[in-house]
Amino acid sequence: MKYAPFPLVSISGAPFERGVQYGRAVPERIAHSARHYRGELDKIGTPVAAQAALIKEFADQIQKFDPMHTEEMRGIAQGAGCAFDDVALINARTEVIAKARLLAKMGNLDPAEGECTAALVMPGRSATGTLIHAHNWDWEPDACDSTIVLRATLENGVTFLTLVEAGGLARHGFNSAGIGLTGNYLSSDRDYTQSGVPLSSVRRAVLSQQHVAIAMQLIAATPKACSSNMIVSQNGWVIDFECAPDESFTVLPQDGLLTHSNHFMSEVALGKLREAGLKNAVDTYYRAWRVRQLLDACGPRITVADVRRALADDWATPYSVCRPPRGTLTGGRSATVATIVLDTAGLTMDIAAMPSFGQFFTRYGLEGEAYPID
Repeated sequence: MKYAPFPLVSISGAPFERGVQYGRAVPERIAHSARHYRGELDKIGTPVAAQAALIKEFADQIQKFDPMHTEEMRGIAQGAGCAFDDVALINARTEVIAKARLLAKMGNLDPAEGECTAALVMPGRSATGTLIHAHNWDWEPDACDSTIVLRATLENGVTFLTLVEAGGLARHGFNSAGIGLTGNYLSSDRDYTQSGVPLSSVRRAVLSQQHVAIAMQLIAATPKACSSNMIVSQNGWVIDFECAPDESFTVLPQDGLLTHSNHFMSEVALGKLREAGLKNAVDTYYRAWRVRQLLDACGPRITVADVRRALADDWATPYSVCRPPRGTLTGGRSATVATIVLDTAGLTMDIAAMPSFGQFFTRYGLEGEAYPID
């Protein structure tokens, strides 16, 4: 089965204007996103008033962090013909749903369980001599019908591309300055001991920068409510930040490779906090190992095709690097929704939707082009 490519949405102008363009372009997908996460809150049993309070908590955090993000979200709501709270929920879905689960004494583990596997090849190991920054995004299969590729041109002249659930500010992507960003789930005993800026807003801020140093500072120092892993790159430089809500730890490439999944790998981090995300995602331990093993076997020069094959690996399926749709141990559903390969030198992003059914890539470029390459 070949899945349709994710639609490309291009926006520009002032924040509110960008948002209106965004909302008008994909109102059905935004409604799909909002409906799905409202449904998750209903399954938890969160009353309407409590939902509103949780959404407001994190919408307020976005407003304090960057009021322009709020303006764009208001524009999205107007363009899509939906409530602002629905757009805020989409952008804080990780934080709102996990905190709702905690309030319901269900723990903070998301039923979609730990997700994502990253693979980066440094220029010295790359057959092209340029960085390969790639990622499997694992999430609920339902997200395939709400995801888009967003192309935004900002007031500072930066243009970025991001793969994101419709209505969201950013997730995985790169910008015209050659900054690449991918991120994945982590969990620790410090999660939800404080409030903080939703991850979507942090990622948007990173993709709005022209220099990797500022991007790194935003990832490392912005207070968050939950743990997360974010990998940022520019000009062949790569650094992985394993973030707890109040502190960040770094992981650097080894032998020209960096692989990551859903557990803390920094020895400093493991000496200071307790890993909390392994109750239903123990396969994280072999996913990062498996991808590194496959890439190392390719020899001193690794191609993009090699990276694609590694991220399509079905060893130990369905608990594999490339997940077919399956149930999780906490009653949810999970799948590899997309494989993403960033070329931050060539300024393109190749994406395959639901790759367990076949890796059919579409190439998205900063000029607004999108075309199949397989």
